[in-house]
Amino acid sequence: MRYNPRARLDNSQVENRRGRGGGGFGGGGFPVGGRGPGLRVGGGVGGLIVLIIILVLQSQLGGGGGGDGTTSSPSAAGTSLAQCTAGTNANQDQDCALVADVNAIQSFWAQELPQQSDVRYTPANSTVFSGGTQTGCGSASSDMGPFYCPVDKHVYLDTSFFRDMLEGQLGARGGQFSWAYVLAHEYGHHVQDLLGTMSKVRTQQGRSSDSVRLELQADCYAGIWAKHATTAPDADGRPFILDLTRDDVSRALDAAAAVGDDRIQRRSSGGVDPDSWTHGSAEQRMRWFSTGKQTGTLKACDTFAAKKL
Repeated sequence: MRYNPRARLDNSQVENRRGRGGGGFGGGGFPVGGRGPGLRVGGGVGGLIVLIIILVLQSQLGGGGGGDGTTSSPSAAGTSLAQCTAGTNANQDQDCALVADVNAIQSFWAQELPQQSDVRYTPANSTVFSGGTQTGCGSASSDMGPFYCPVDKHVYLDTSFFRDMLEGQLGARGGQFSWAYVLAHEYGHHVQDLLGTMSKVRTQQGRSSDSVRLELQADCYAGIWAKHATTAPDADGRPFILDLTRDDVSRALDAAAAVGDDRIQRRSSGGVDPDSWTHGSAEQRMRWFSTGKQTGTLKACDTFAAKKL
């Protein structure tokens, strides 16, 4: 995966709260799959799957420390992302790669969503933090993994998740495009929010539950972006991403599999309980990502109408 050195980055789309404190997981608990101020919708391993992460993984696999990025160490705590102005920075600095990914994802949906629906895309910023932070959906902790908050229209993540949880405890191979997949999944939730899909969620656990359908659809939307990732332009019309290799896509699929409910359950407890699934199996997550990448259409990603997930 190579970023276009000439691409112009918009670092205002990513806020850095690392080193500011902000409180951990607390308050009135986490109303999984509910509606209202407390709803967080998860992606890579976040949001709705937080019960598995906190109650199972944290207790049986152990907690993690602060991880690095895959290109270079993240910016010092509390610093801005002012250095992220061009694609050449994204090829050298992990923070800037994250900015480039967010820019590329939002650039694509700004063009594509109105073409495939009657809905105009409105931006959703990302916020990186360490330890804990306050969100429109309540207090968040790094244990939750990346998630989307529909109240303040933000994606939240502690970047240590990628090393400590995704690549560490969950055993994914990692790589820059696996990070991009997680971000694209979270922005898939933002697209769902704009389309009104979140209002369809009634059942919150189970092999064919609405929460699983929501998450698999976000995987499918991530695949749609992946299909067109090298065409998403900056403000000057230059693509943010120059190329993706088969290995890049393979690593994204590997990350999708690593966060499958069955993989997480088997890794943490040795058994699998489909009745408690909230995100879908490894096979389902890979298949729906591939469906999006192959078809490139919202219609093909209608998991709520699918008889077979």
